[in-house]
Formats: sequence, C-alpha cells, structure tokens
Amino acid sequence: MKALRRSSNLLLALLTLGLLLGLAFLYLKTVISQPSNYAQSRDLISHIKQLNAQWETEVLKARIAISHNYDPLVMPVQEINQLWNRFDQLSQPEQLHDDSATWKASHQAFIEAFKEKADLVERFKSHNSILRNSLAFLPTAEDDIQRRLAGLDDDARLLEQNIAIDTYDLLLSSLEFAQVSSDDKAADILVGLNKLAVNKERLPEPLHEPVDILSNHVSVILREQPVVNDLLERITSIPIAQRLDDITRQLNQDQFQADQQDQLAHQYLLLFAALLVMLILYLAVRLVRSYAVIRRVNSALQSANEHLELRVEERTRELKETQSELLDTARQAGMAEIATNVLHNVGNVLNSVNISSEILSRTLRTSKTQGLGKAMQLINQHQDDLGHFFTLDDKGKLLPGYLNQLVEAIASEQQTMGEELAQLGRSVDHIKEIVATQQSYAGAQRLIEPLRIAELIDDALRMNSGALARHQVTVVKDYSQLPLVMGDKHRMLLILINLISNAKYAMSNLDDHPRTLTLSARVVDGRTLSISVKDEGEGIPAENLARIFTHGFTTRKDGHGFGLHSCALAAMEMDGQLNVHSDGPGLGATFTLEVPLIDAEDP
Repeated sequence: MKALRRSSNLLLALLTLGLLLGLAFLYLKTVISQPSNYAQSRDLISHIKQLNAQWETEVLKARIAISHNYDPLVMPVQEINQLWNRFDQLSQPEQLHDDSATWKASHQAFIEAFKEKADLVERFKSHNSILRNSLAFLPTAEDDIQRRLAGLDDDARLLEQNIAIDTYDLLLSSLEFAQVSSDDKAADILVGLNKLAVNKERLPEPLHEPVDILSNHVSVILREQPVVNDLLERITSIPIAQRLDDITRQLNQDQFQADQQDQLAHQYLLLFAALLVMLILYLAVRLVRSYAVIRRVNSALQSANEHLELRVEERTRELKETQSELLDTARQAGMAEIATNVLHNVGNVLNSVNISSEILSRTLRTSKTQGLGKAMQLINQHQDDLGHFFTLDDKGKLLPGYLNQLVEAIASEQQTMGEELAQLGRSVDHIKEIVATQQSYAGAQRLIEPLRIAELIDDALRMNSGALARHQVTVVKDYSQLPLVMGDKHRMLLILINLISNAKYAMSNLDDHPRTLTLSARVVDGRTLSISVKDEGEGIPAENLARIFTHGFTTRKDGHGFGLHSCALAAMEMDGQLNVHSDGPGLGATFTLEVPLIDAEDP
C-alpha cells in the first residue's frame, strides 16, 4: 500500500513538474521572445516613401525653376541612405526569421532602383542647371541686341526691324519650347536660328558677338530641354514606391506568421494551464481526504503567518524610519547645496567689493585734501596782510595756482571715489540679488528688465578686474553694438562673473604664450542671445566635458565644483542653456550662454 502510494505521489510529482516546465517554456516563448521590430521597420519604410515623394517634388520644382537650390535634391539621398541602413539593421534575416529568396529579391530590387534614380537625378541636376542658366540669360542677350540695333543709322532701319523681330520671335519660341517641348517648336527654333544667322552677316561686326551669344544659348536650350524632359520621365518612372510596397508586404507576411506562432503558443499555454488546474483540483481532493495532515499544515501555516506578520510589521517600521531619515538627509543636502552656491557666488562678487574698498582706502590715504589744510594754514597766518601776501610774497603768489590744482585733484578724487562707490553699490546689489535668486526655489519670481549687454559684460569684467590684472590677462571684446534686450540681469551677471573667473584660473599656469580672454556676444536669428567666454588655457579632456556641469565636479585642487553647476542651473531658470566646447588639453575652452530673447511686452 505504501509502495503504491509512493509510486502515485512520484507520478503526480513528475506530471506536475512536466506541466510546470511546459508552462515555463511557453511563457518564455510568449513573453520573453525576441522583441518585434516590424512596427519600426514599417515606419522606416513609410518615412522612406515620404522622402521619395518629396524628392520627386523637388525634382519637379527644379524642372520648372521654382527653386535654383539643388541641396533639396541631395538631402533626400542622404536621409534615405540613413533610414535604409537603420532598416537593414532592424530587418536582418535572423531577426525576421525569413531568409527567403523573395525577401532578398525585394531588398536588392529597391537598392538597384534607388541607385539608378540617384544617378539620374545627378544627371538631371547637371543638364537642368545648364538649361536654366541659358533660359535665364536669354532676355539679357536679347536686350543687348536690341540696344545695339537702336544705335544704327537710318539706312539700316529696315534691317534693324527684321533682326529685332527675329530675335524676339526666337526668344518667345525658346521660352515656349522650354515649357512644352515638341518637334514643331524645335523646327521653328531651327528656322529662327537659320534666319538669324543669315541676317547676322548683313549686320556690322560689333553686332556679331551678341547675336552669336543669343544663338548659342538658344542652341543649348534646344539641345538640353529634351534631355531634361527624358531624364525627368525616367526619374518618375523608376518604381521605388512599388519596391517599398513589396518590402512592406513581405514584412506584413512575416508579421502574420509571427502572430500565428504567438496564437499557437497561447493555445498551448491555455491547455497546459487547464491541465495544471485539473491537477491542482485533484490534489485538493486528496488534501481534503487527509484532514489530519491539513490541520497540521494549517497550524504550521498559521504559526508561520503570525511570525511573518510580526516580521512585516518590524520591517515596515524600519522602512518608515529609514525613509524619514532619508527625507531629512535630502532636505539638508538641498539646503547645503543652495547655501554653498550662495556663498560661492557671493565670494566671486566680494572680490570686486574688496578691490573697490582697497581703491577707496588708498584714495583716502593719499588724498590731496591734506594740501588744502596746509594752504588754509598759510592764509590764516597772513589774515592781516592778505593783499601783500598774495601779490609780493613768493609763497603767496604760488598759492592761487596751487589751490586751482588742488581743486582739480580733489574733483578727480571725488569722481574716482564716486565711480568706485557706484561699483561697490552694484556689487552689493548683485550680492542681494544672488540671495534673492536662490529664493526662487521657494517660489520667488525672477526680475526681467531692459539690459545693455555690453554694459553687463563690462560690469562682470570690472568685478574680476583685480584678478585679471594680477594674472596679466588680456581681454579681447568681440561684440558690436547690440540692441536693448529684456532679461534677468543678475542671473546673467552671476554666470558671466563665474565664467570669467574660471577662464582666468584656466590660464594661470600659462608661460609659453600670452593669456588672452575673448568675450563675444551676438543675436542669433533674432531670437536667441549668445554670449561666449573663450580662454587660451589648459583645455578640457573629452571625458570631462560630459561632467563639467555636475554638482561637486572640479579639476582644481582648491575647487569645490559649485560654480559651473550653479551657472547651468541659472541658465535653465532663464529657459536657456550653458554649453562648453574644447578641442582637448592645452587647447583652451569656450563656454557659451544661450538664452531666448524676451519681448518687452511679455516679460
């Protein structure tokens, strides 16, 4: 009895294992089968057909001289080649499961048709260009003949009228032949050329050359127009669309076969699933009969379930605590990044504040106002005899001139101090705006105002003037008069200050050639403001170009990687972008800020 039960259990186990393996195989065949590329292949074929139609349209435009630009005849060839290469990669026989002769024939037929059409289009471009040049020159040549005929004397008036009529008729016949080519019109043109050749011999020698020029161009039209028409007919008759339709039908057939295989696999999957369900029901009946075993199993399952619930609750609590810690850490990291950006950008502007403060301190220490005190001391000493002092005393005679010089020197000092105070005020305002800009993460709106880009670049240079002078950097300004634009002044100033400072550091180790910093600004297509900062410094390796704007990335020993990251964020906040280009180490780098121009009525 036990042996029979053991055999039965073994048979059930084998049957169950077989059903599970069958289900797994069918599932893998259905779900984890190769990805279908048919939809992409059909889309590529459809796109190629559209490009082919566009190509033929451009050929017709060139034929009727709507467009004299032959680039549209070249671009579809390149695009079709690119799309066909992609299609070849997607539609390899091992991927489509179809390596039949029909597929290869359709594939080769399209390649041959496309190559033939491309060759014909190249020939069409050459002949049509010659034809269009002659047609375009006909009125000029006819006008030249008419102008010279008008200068003949009265004795040649009748001959002038005949030549004028012949040339005008020949011009009209040629233009008509260019529109509708026929043997009759070609014969009329030949007759006109012969008449013009006969009448030419009766004309003065100076008129022979313009008549020959007109005749040559008419002959070119007579020769090239049928060639162009024939090429056009051959181009339009090449069945590229039909070849593409053949390929599409082949793709559809392959797709239909794949769908049939999938349906068959689903049917087997349903059959195996039904057998497995029946086996489970049978096992359930056996389990009901073994109630004692079921009770023990249920008891064990209940105990395991309770233990599992306790573990789930414990893990859930741990996950909540971990999530809370992660949120706190992320918030602190965000606050730290914002604070670091603020400190970095404020530090750049503080260099300008320090320079202005140093200039003001030095001006006050060396002020000429001390001389005013000495002059007043001399005047106070001679209050009783000022007239005698100013007229006869040697010091008194020099005192008025000295006072005038002193006034000029004090005025110059006041102007210098006023300019530095204004620069100091702009720097302080920029520091306040840097802080306000960082508040934009909390919902603050940016300030859009009219900007003079040249003045904005000059402000950024002044704020870096001390460092540029110390490093002996020559600044080249490559921008002309730019229009007044609307923009975020302080975000743009923040970016320019950082870029100029980085360019200065990039050239700090140069000893073999001058340190040159080039600033350029221009308006592109009337819609985008482009400002570039180019240095002749150490350059950027190719592997670092993709990470140059990443937070924390830097190549300087004392750097922290916040400046360019904050500049990229500021550019994005202005709906613009900050790009970098470098040809490699030792070849310098160019950073370009591109922001869209904002209308004054729509900030």
